[in-house]
Amino acid sequence: MTSLSAHFLVVLCVLLVLPAIPADVSAETASTRAEESRSIRLQQELEALIRDFNGEAGVYVRNLTTGEEFMVNPDTVYPTASMVKVPIMGKLFQDMEDGKFAYGDRVPYDTVHSYRFSEDMINRMPHGSEVSLNRLIYLMVCMSDNTSSIWLQAKAGGGLGINAWLEENGFGQIRVNSRTEGRGDEFRRYGWGQATPREMTELMVRIFEGKLVSPLASDKMYRIMKGNMWDTDGLSQIPPYVNYASKGGAVRRSRSETVVVNAPSGDYAWTVMTKNQEDESYDYDNDGYVLKRTVGGLLWNYFEPDHDWEPHPDYPRTW
Repeated sequence: MTSLSAHFLVVLCVLLVLPAIPADVSAETASTRAEESRSIRLQQELEALIRDFNGEAGVYVRNLTTGEEFMVNPDTVYPTASMVKVPIMGKLFQDMEDGKFAYGDRVPYDTVHSYRFSEDMINRMPHGSEVSLNRLIYLMVCMSDNTSSIWLQAKAGGGLGINAWLEENGFGQIRVNSRTEGRGDEFRRYGWGQATPREMTELMVRIFEGKLVSPLASDKMYRIMKGNMWDTDGLSQIPPYVNYASKGGAVRRSRSETVVVNAPSGDYAWTVMTKNQEDESYDYDNDGYVLKRTVGGLLWNYFEPDHDWEPHPDYPRTW
Protein backbone atom coordinates (compact mmCIF):
# COMPACT_ATOMS: atom_id res chain seq x y z
CA MET A 1 0.00 0.00 0.00
CA THR A 2 1.39 3.36 -0.96
CA SER A 3 1.83 6.09 1.62
CA LEU A 4 -0.85 8.14 -0.17
CA SER A 5 -3.37 5.29 0.12
CA ALA A 6 -2.52 4.80 3.78
CA HIS A 7 -3.05 8.50 4.44
CA PHE A 8 -6.41 8.37 2.68
CA LEU A 9 -7.54 5.42 4.84
CA VAL A 10 -6.57 7.24 8.05
CA VAL A 11 -8.55 10.33 7.04
CA LEU A 12 -11.53 8.15 6.07
CA CYS A 13 -11.48 6.35 9.44
CA VAL A 14 -11.38 9.65 11.31
CA LEU A 15 -14.32 10.98 9.32
CA LEU A 16 -16.30 7.80 10.02
CA VAL A 17 -15.91 8.07 13.78
CA LEU A 18 -16.63 11.81 13.97
CA PRO A 19 -20.25 12.62 14.92
CA ALA A 20 -22.34 14.00 12.11
CA ILE A 21 -23.36 17.65 12.38
CA PRO A 22 -27.16 17.84 12.21
CA ALA A 23 -28.50 19.97 9.40
CA ASP A 24 -30.56 22.08 11.78
CA VAL A 25 -27.46 22.94 13.85
CA SER A 26 -25.64 24.02 10.73
CA ALA A 27 -28.60 26.14 9.67
CA GLU A 28 -28.81 27.68 13.12
CA THR A 29 -25.12 28.62 12.99
CA ALA A 30 -25.58 30.22 9.59
CA SER A 31 -28.60 32.16 10.86
CA THR A 32 -26.65 33.40 13.89
CA ARG A 33 -23.79 34.57 11.68
CA ALA A 34 -26.22 36.37 9.41
CA GLU A 35 -27.78 38.19 12.38
CA GLU A 36 -24.36 39.15 13.67
CA SER A 37 -23.51 40.53 10.25
CA ARG A 38 -26.72 42.58 10.20
CA SER A 39 -25.95 43.93 13.68
CA ILE A 40 -22.46 44.98 12.68
CA ARG A 41 -23.79 46.65 9.54
CA LEU A 42 -26.41 48.64 11.49
CA GLN A 43 -23.82 49.85 14.01
CA GLN A 44 -21.56 50.92 11.17
CA GLU A 45 -24.41 52.76 9.43
CA LEU A 46 -25.27 54.64 12.63
CA GLU A 47 -21.63 55.55 13.15
CA ALA A 48 -21.37 56.85 9.59
CA LEU A 49 -24.51 58.98 10.00
CA ILE A 50 -23.20 60.57 13.18
CA ARG A 51 -19.69 61.03 11.77
CA ASP A 52 -20.95 62.80 8.66
CA PHE A 53 -23.49 64.99 10.48
CA ASN A 54 -22.98 68.75 10.19
CA GLY A 55 -22.88 69.29 13.93
CA GLU A 56 -22.74 66.98 16.95
CA ALA A 57 -25.13 64.07 17.39
CA GLY A 58 -25.72 60.94 19.42
CA VAL A 59 -28.02 57.93 19.34
CA TYR A 60 -28.94 55.11 21.70
CA VAL A 61 -31.05 52.07 20.74
CA ARG A 62 -32.28 49.13 22.83
CA ASN A 63 -34.21 45.98 21.93
CA LEU A 64 -36.49 45.56 24.93
CA THR A 65 -36.84 41.80 24.40
CA THR A 66 -33.24 40.73 23.82
CA GLY A 67 -31.37 43.64 25.40
CA GLU A 68 -29.42 44.21 22.16
CA GLU A 69 -28.00 47.74 22.05
CA PHE A 70 -26.62 50.11 19.44
CA MET A 71 -25.09 53.44 20.34
CA VAL A 72 -22.96 56.36 19.23
CA ASN A 73 -22.11 59.05 21.80
CA PRO A 74 -24.87 57.72 24.11
CA ASP A 75 -23.64 59.53 27.24
CA THR A 76 -22.92 62.93 25.75
CA VAL A 77 -25.18 65.71 27.06
CA TYR A 78 -27.40 67.46 24.50
CA PRO A 79 -30.24 70.01 24.61
CA THR A 80 -33.63 68.35 25.06
CA ALA A 81 -35.72 71.19 23.68
CA SER A 82 -39.33 69.99 24.15
CA MET A 83 -38.30 66.48 25.21
CA VAL A 84 -37.91 68.01 28.68
CA LYS A 85 -41.70 67.82 28.90
CA VAL A 86 -41.47 64.06 29.55
CA PRO A 87 -39.69 64.44 32.92
CA ILE A 88 -42.00 67.35 33.79
CA MET A 89 -44.93 64.99 33.20
CA GLY A 90 -43.24 62.30 35.29
CA LYS A 91 -42.90 64.62 38.30
CA LEU A 92 -46.53 65.74 37.93
CA PHE A 93 -47.70 62.13 38.12
CA GLN A 94 -45.45 61.57 41.13
CA ASP A 95 -47.12 64.50 42.87
CA MET A 96 -50.55 63.14 42.00
CA GLU A 97 -49.49 59.74 43.32
CA ASP A 98 -48.44 61.48 46.55
CA GLY A 99 -51.85 63.16 46.84
CA LYS A 100 -50.71 66.76 46.29
CA PHE A 101 -53.36 67.33 43.62
CA ALA A 102 -55.63 65.34 41.33
CA TYR A 103 -55.62 64.66 37.59
CA GLY A 104 -58.95 66.43 37.04
CA ASP A 105 -58.30 69.48 39.22
CA ARG A 106 -59.13 72.85 37.70
CA VAL A 107 -56.44 75.48 38.05
CA PRO A 108 -56.53 79.26 37.39
CA TYR A 109 -54.25 80.62 34.69
CA ASP A 110 -51.61 83.18 35.66
CA THR A 111 -50.10 85.09 32.73
CA VAL A 112 -46.71 84.90 34.43
CA HIS A 113 -46.45 81.49 32.74
CA SER A 114 -47.07 82.87 29.24
CA TYR A 115 -44.64 81.95 26.47
CA ARG A 116 -45.14 84.52 23.73
CA PHE A 117 -42.76 83.07 21.13
CA SER A 118 -44.96 80.26 19.80
CA GLU A 119 -48.48 79.51 18.62
CA ASP A 120 -49.70 78.37 22.01
CA MET A 121 -53.36 78.03 22.91
CA ILE A 122 -53.19 78.61 26.65
CA ASN A 123 -51.44 81.99 26.50
CA ARG A 124 -54.51 83.36 24.71
CA MET A 125 -56.68 82.80 27.77
CA PRO A 126 -57.53 85.74 30.06
CA HIS A 127 -55.71 85.87 33.39
CA GLY A 128 -57.64 83.87 35.99
CA SER A 129 -59.35 81.53 33.50
CA GLU A 130 -59.65 77.98 34.80
CA VAL A 131 -58.57 74.89 32.90
CA SER A 132 -58.30 71.25 33.98
CA LEU A 133 -54.89 69.82 34.79
CA ASN A 134 -55.42 66.83 32.49
CA ARG A 135 -56.02 69.08 29.50
CA LEU A 136 -52.82 70.98 30.24
CA ILE A 137 -50.85 67.72 30.32
CA TYR A 138 -52.21 66.65 26.94
CA LEU A 139 -51.45 70.08 25.47
CA MET A 140 -47.91 69.95 26.85
CA VAL A 141 -47.07 66.47 25.58
CA CYS A 142 -49.17 66.00 22.45
CA MET A 143 -49.26 69.56 21.10
CA SER A 144 -46.03 70.69 22.79
CA ASP A 145 -47.78 73.84 24.03
CA ASN A 146 -45.02 75.78 25.78
CA THR A 147 -47.21 77.94 28.01
CA SER A 148 -48.87 74.80 29.36
CA SER A 149 -45.43 73.33 29.94
CA ILE A 150 -44.06 76.35 31.82
CA TRP A 151 -47.21 76.40 33.95
CA LEU A 152 -46.97 72.66 34.68
CA GLN A 153 -43.26 72.93 35.47
CA ALA A 154 -44.16 75.40 38.22
CA LYS A 155 -47.02 73.15 39.36
CA ALA A 156 -44.59 70.21 39.68
CA GLY A 157 -42.29 72.07 42.07
CA GLY A 158 -40.32 74.03 39.50
CA GLY A 159 -37.01 73.00 38.04
CA LEU A 160 -35.48 72.38 41.47
CA GLY A 161 -38.25 70.00 42.48
CA ILE A 162 -38.22 68.15 39.17
CA ASN A 163 -34.42 67.83 39.19
CA ALA A 164 -34.41 66.48 42.74
CA TRP A 165 -36.99 63.86 41.74
CA LEU A 166 -34.89 62.89 38.70
CA GLU A 167 -31.82 62.49 40.90
CA GLU A 168 -33.78 60.30 43.34
CA ASN A 169 -34.80 58.07 40.45
CA GLY A 170 -31.24 57.57 39.21
CA PHE A 171 -31.18 60.08 36.36
CA GLY A 172 -27.92 61.95 36.76
CA GLN A 173 -27.95 63.86 33.46
CA ILE A 174 -31.59 64.74 32.67
CA ARG A 175 -32.19 68.21 34.05
CA VAL A 176 -34.54 71.18 33.75
CA ASN A 177 -32.59 74.44 33.31
CA SER A 178 -35.09 77.15 32.37
CA ARG A 179 -36.54 79.13 35.29
CA THR A 180 -34.41 77.03 37.66
CA GLU A 181 -32.30 78.67 40.34
CA GLY A 182 -28.58 78.00 40.07
CA ARG A 183 -28.70 76.66 36.51
CA GLY A 184 -28.02 79.82 34.54
CA ASP A 185 -24.85 78.49 32.93
CA GLU A 186 -26.59 75.26 31.89
CA PHE A 187 -29.52 77.23 30.50
CA ARG A 188 -27.21 79.33 28.33
CA ARG A 189 -25.47 76.19 27.07
CA TYR A 190 -28.37 73.76 26.63
CA GLY A 191 -31.59 75.76 26.84
CA TRP A 192 -34.72 74.57 28.64
CA GLY A 193 -33.44 71.09 29.44
CA GLN A 194 -30.55 68.69 28.95
CA ALA A 195 -30.14 64.91 28.75
CA THR A 196 -28.17 62.08 27.20
CA PRO A 197 -29.60 59.67 24.60
CA ARG A 198 -29.11 56.73 26.97
CA GLU A 199 -30.88 58.33 29.94
CA MET A 200 -33.72 59.67 27.82
CA THR A 201 -34.31 56.19 26.42
CA GLU A 202 -34.22 54.72 29.93
CA LEU A 203 -36.87 57.21 31.07
CA MET A 204 -39.15 56.18 28.21
CA VAL A 205 -38.54 52.47 28.84
CA ARG A 206 -39.43 52.81 32.52
CA ILE A 207 -42.71 54.43 31.56
CA PHE A 208 -43.47 51.69 29.05
CA GLU A 209 -42.58 48.93 31.52
CA GLY A 210 -44.68 50.47 34.31
CA LYS A 211 -41.68 51.32 36.46
CA LEU A 212 -41.87 55.12 36.67
CA VAL A 213 -43.95 56.43 39.61
CA SER A 214 -46.30 53.40 39.58
CA PRO A 215 -47.74 50.92 37.06
CA LEU A 216 -51.00 52.89 36.93
CA ALA A 217 -49.29 56.25 36.45
CA SER A 218 -46.91 54.81 33.85
CA ASP A 219 -49.89 53.36 31.98
CA LYS A 220 -51.50 56.80 31.70
CA MET A 221 -48.27 58.55 30.73
CA TYR A 222 -47.66 56.03 27.96
CA ARG A 223 -51.19 56.49 26.64
CA ILE A 224 -50.71 60.26 26.56
CA MET A 225 -47.46 59.98 24.58
CA LYS A 226 -49.24 57.93 21.92
CA GLY A 227 -50.97 61.12 20.75
CA ASN A 228 -47.95 63.09 19.53
CA MET A 229 -49.00 65.59 16.86
CA TRP A 230 -45.42 65.92 15.54
CA ASP A 231 -45.03 62.71 13.54
CA THR A 232 -43.15 63.72 10.40
CA ASP A 233 -39.65 62.77 11.50
CA GLY A 234 -38.63 59.39 12.94
CA LEU A 235 -42.25 58.44 13.47
CA SER A 236 -42.94 58.82 9.75
CA GLN A 237 -40.81 55.72 9.15
CA ILE A 238 -43.07 53.51 11.30
CA PRO A 239 -46.36 52.11 9.93
CA PRO A 240 -49.38 54.09 11.17
CA TYR A 241 -51.01 50.89 12.44
CA VAL A 242 -48.07 50.07 14.74
CA ASN A 243 -48.30 51.49 18.26
CA TYR A 244 -45.63 53.83 19.55
CA ALA A 245 -45.10 56.53 22.19
CA SER A 246 -42.81 59.47 21.62
CA LYS A 247 -41.71 63.05 22.24
CA GLY A 248 -39.53 65.27 20.12
CA GLY A 249 -37.92 68.65 20.36
CA ALA A 250 -36.49 71.39 18.15
CA VAL A 251 -34.64 74.63 18.74
CA ARG A 252 -32.45 76.64 16.42
CA ARG A 253 -29.33 74.41 16.45
CA SER A 254 -30.68 71.21 17.97
CA ARG A 255 -33.18 68.45 17.15
CA SER A 256 -34.20 65.49 19.30
CA GLU A 257 -36.62 62.57 19.35
CA THR A 258 -37.25 59.70 21.76
CA VAL A 259 -39.49 56.75 20.83
CA VAL A 260 -40.71 53.38 22.08
CA VAL A 261 -42.01 51.20 19.23
CA ASN A 262 -44.33 48.26 19.93
CA ALA A 263 -43.23 46.43 16.79
CA PRO A 264 -44.66 43.04 15.68
CA SER A 265 -41.36 41.24 16.32
CA GLY A 266 -40.73 42.89 19.68
CA ASP A 267 -40.56 46.28 21.38
CA TYR A 268 -37.59 48.58 20.88
CA ALA A 269 -36.68 52.10 21.99
CA TRP A 270 -34.37 54.79 20.66
CA THR A 271 -33.32 58.38 21.14
CA VAL A 272 -31.55 60.73 18.73
CA MET A 273 -30.17 64.09 19.91
CA THR A 274 -28.14 66.81 18.21
CA LYS A 275 -26.43 70.08 19.08
CA ASN A 276 -24.35 72.80 17.41
CA GLN A 277 -25.98 72.10 14.06
CA GLU A 278 -24.77 74.16 11.12
CA ASP A 279 -28.29 74.01 9.67
CA GLU A 280 -30.46 76.37 11.74
CA SER A 281 -33.52 76.28 9.50
CA TYR A 282 -36.90 74.76 10.36
CA ASP A 283 -37.38 73.41 6.85
CA TYR A 284 -38.42 69.84 6.08
CA ASP A 285 -34.89 68.97 4.97
CA ASN A 286 -33.13 70.40 8.02
CA ASP A 287 -30.14 68.17 8.76
CA GLY A 288 -31.50 67.22 12.17
CA TYR A 289 -34.91 66.24 10.79
CA VAL A 290 -33.26 64.18 8.07
CA LEU A 291 -31.09 62.41 10.65
CA LYS A 292 -34.13 61.48 12.75
CA ARG A 293 -36.01 60.15 9.73
CA THR A 294 -32.98 58.17 8.55
CA VAL A 295 -32.41 56.59 11.96
CA GLY A 296 -36.11 55.81 12.34
CA GLY A 297 -36.15 54.03 8.98
CA LEU A 298 -32.92 52.10 9.60
CA LEU A 299 -34.22 50.80 12.91
CA TRP A 300 -37.63 49.80 11.60
CA ASN A 301 -36.06 47.87 8.73
CA TYR A 302 -33.54 46.25 11.05
CA PHE A 303 -36.05 45.05 13.63
CA GLU A 304 -38.73 44.18 11.05
CA PRO A 305 -36.77 42.91 8.01
CA ASP A 306 -39.69 40.85 6.66
CA HIS A 307 -42.28 43.61 6.89
CA ASP A 308 -43.25 44.92 3.46
CA TRP A 309 -44.56 48.36 4.52
CA GLU A 310 -42.89 51.43 3.03
CA PRO A 311 -43.51 55.05 4.05
CA HIS A 312 -45.37 57.17 1.52
CA PRO A 313 -42.78 59.47 -0.10
CA ASP A 314 -45.04 62.53 0.18
CA TYR A 315 -46.28 61.99 3.73
CA PRO A 316 -43.90 64.19 5.73
CA ARG A 317 -43.82 66.95 3.12
CA THR A 318 -47.61 67.08 2.81
CA TRP A 319 -48.52 67.12 6.49
